[in-house]
Amino acid sequence: MSDVRHVLVLPDRDAAEEVVEALGERFGVREEPQVVRDALAGEDDAEDAQWLVVLRDEDARLDPAELDAFAGEWDGWREEP
Repeated sequence: MSDVRHVLVLPDRDAAEEVVEALGERFGVREEPQVVRDALAGEDDAEDAQWLVVLRDEDARLDPAELDAFAGEWDGWREEP
């Protein structure tokens, strides 16, 4: 087993929560992804935050390009490790 992680960057909390729900349906993700608020450097306003969805892929079965396109449906992207 490997410790592969994917980080999806989303524009807001609602998008991040929708992505978490859709990951199970679309990709069969079994483990609940972690959702993290990532404030932009120098910004104090909660509106100026990105939300990260971190998911483990121990079997390395998820295609990074597919995840990037998937996140793009919510105006997000997959961050390169």
